[in-house]
Amino acid sequence: MAPMNPWQEISADFYRNRLLFGDPSEPRIVAVEIASRKEVEIFRRQGESLVRERRPLCLFALLDDPARLQGLKARYEVSDLAGDFPLRYLVTLDSTDALDALKRHLRAATGKTAGAPDASYLVLADPIEQHLMLTGMTHFIGLEFADLRRLQLDIETYISPGFEFPSAARETDRIIAISIADSTGFECVLRGDQMDERAMLEEMVRLVGERDPDVIEGHNLFRFDFEYLEARARRLGVKLALGRDGREMRARPSRLQIAERSIAYRRYDIYGRSIIDTWILAQHYDIASRELEGFGLKQLAQHFGLARDARVYIDASRVREYFERDPDTLFEYALDDARETRALAELLAPSYFVQAQIFPYSYQNAVLRGNATKIDALMLRAYLAQRHSVPLPAPPRPVAGGYTEMRRCGVAKNVFHCDVTSLYPSLMLQFRHAPASDRLGVFLRMLEDLRSFRVRAKAAVRELEGGARRNMEALQQTFKILINSFYGYLGFSMGHFNDFDQANAVTRRGRELIQLAIAGLEERGAEVIEVDTDGIYFVLPDKSDSLEKAEALLEEIGAMMPEGIRLEIDGEYAAMFSYKMKNYVLMERSGEMTIRGSGLKSRGLERFQRRFMEETFRLLMAGEGDRLKALRDDYHKRIGAHALGITELMKTETLQDSLDSYRDKVGGKRRNLSAAYELALKSGRGYIAGDQVSYYVTGQTRRIKVAAAAKLVSEYDPSNPDENVEYYQAKLNDLYEKFRPFAERPGLFAASEFEQGSSAAEAAQGEIFGAGASEAESKDGE
Repeated sequence: MAPMNPWQEISADFYRNRLLFGDPSEPRIVAVEIASRKEVEIFRRQGESLVRERRPLCLFALLDDPARLQGLKARYEVSDLAGDFPLRYLVTLDSTDALDALKRHLRAATGKTAGAPDASYLVLADPIEQHLMLTGMTHFIGLEFADLRRLQLDIETYISPGFEFPSAARETDRIIAISIADSTGFECVLRGDQMDERAMLEEMVRLVGERDPDVIEGHNLFRFDFEYLEARARRLGVKLALGRDGREMRARPSRLQIAERSIAYRRYDIYGRSIIDTWILAQHYDIASRELEGFGLKQLAQHFGLARDARVYIDASRVREYFERDPDTLFEYALDDARETRALAELLAPSYFVQAQIFPYSYQNAVLRGNATKIDALMLRAYLAQRHSVPLPAPPRPVAGGYTEMRRCGVAKNVFHCDVTSLYPSLMLQFRHAPASDRLGVFLRMLEDLRSFRVRAKAAVRELEGGARRNMEALQQTFKILINSFYGYLGFSMGHFNDFDQANAVTRRGRELIQLAIAGLEERGAEVIEVDTDGIYFVLPDKSDSLEKAEALLEEIGAMMPEGIRLEIDGEYAAMFSYKMKNYVLMERSGEMTIRGSGLKSRGLERFQRRFMEETFRLLMAGEGDRLKALRDDYHKRIGAHALGITELMKTETLQDSLDSYRDKVGGKRRNLSAAYELALKSGRGYIAGDQVSYYVTGQTRRIKVAAAAKLVSEYDPSNPDENVEYYQAKLNDLYEKFRPFAERPGLFAASEFEQGSSAAEAAQGEIFGAGASEAESKDGE
């Protein structure tokens, strides 16, 4: 037998850990689906072949009292679970009919739905998750990411004259290109100049069936492409039979929680295949990195260096023009979209591939579920495996936030970042901070195993190459994400093993240790710039860029810490501009710049404001603040000469409500006037929710009502420019005044000095969001 390489050896150890990974005796699963009332169908990838198998369906619920089942007209079995937690009876069922009957019965018997926080029973919403949790199966055990058959899908649409955004509801809009590519190298474009829309849809369905992918990838699939395809297919009577066995794609309304944002979307499911939306992957990536300026496919491809040199770019407003005059260029552009989607997925998806090996979720759901929910699934699976009862979630209570402080403003050179995100897990392990309800002790065992695995995986990354290296990097990144989620789980209101006392105890210790680290740095002459939830930004006493000195300094401070607590350097930067709390700019030694904080990169700013700010930051961090006035004067002059171009001045807004709903809300004084809606109403066109409106501001004075002075960009005449020069120059001047103090005072200074020099309103707001907005404008809700 051939010896195992390092990747095979380490991954084999990981897969043997049954607390974390799925059952190794159930390998190579790429999909599990409900095949019938009583069966699941399991799809396994065996090289180029797909093996299918049907098995009995395993469903369950947890109850506090079996007497609640009296009168239930369905087949079920009840067994006692060990321990005295409230959910101490396991009800097993063998059909979806029985599960539906049970949910109806318990809702009627208790007056509570299954998802209610005070329900005295537990029924997981997804029957596939129930089956995986009871059986111990997970996806992809024994597979590598490269083993998956992945297909990329992208569409281009024709927008009727007079509109800016495509709408499948408009009869004159339609699909004019469908680009399809896959991981085997297959590529094609279905062209709207050679096929009618019905034929394109039918050929797309045929090609998906022929290529038979395990995964369909696309950018903004859920919120645009699939919605558009579904609507046009319905209009034309085409069945979107994209599933295995020719099953139709299913859809339902859903919500996605990403950090503090709740996003409504239409969720799609395809039998036997996972759907991976790279727009959602990018959203998740930005939670941790906070470095993305936007989430468009082209922006992301450029940010990550994925765009090919000969990549074709076409402004969205000119797609119709290219289709009518230069279709070949348009179709090459469409194919580039599919290629970039594939590259983006290869970069951002492997972590979720690993998570599908760990959690009782499909690959698709591993992307859509929150981290605390995933930890709860691990805990539930561990307790069910040992047939132990489960507690009910404790009622929510406040949990104190982590320590944050801004000590210095201005520009610093040679900045280091001390990672503290791993501080809380270290504290939990060192001081045994675990849920009081974890009678089996699996919480800290899983955390300890994950930390140990990550250390091994991180070390192995340096020894491996090619695909094995990428696989191991995905493993260690996944472990890092999960490790840092254990602390958040303690304060998770829906977690069955949550513990708010322990969450607050960990936070308290963490705040104390971070303050100890700050004191240690400053006692040794280092300058601490800012402490946020990610870590501590500081400058060495000698202001050098020596990584060795920075590591030695943290080693010295680490000696003051409790045993098992380590501080690490996880970032070094040529320069940093610290503006306000959680609003700063980092410059890599390569010159690449990362802007963080809504006050510095708000998407509500016009493009010329963002460009001016980026150039300002580069000047400040290069020590050339004396050139800031000249930069302002140049922009001021170009605005006055109508030389910037309307795309630099315009704003684009998405209509969230229908026009009738907007009218009702304004009439009922439940919202302010909006320029975008007012223009849509005046246009007489059939705008609907989801349409975008681009506009600019006209007039001759700064103090205007934007809703009254706005004009559609499509009506702009470059030969007779009518943009409001004073209004836009005022916005520029406001930005200049915000950053002028930093140009006049190079280097770092105490944050309190900057706040004293700012107006009270500005200091309280801490944002640039409304730069240049007059009182009249703000009353318009702009």
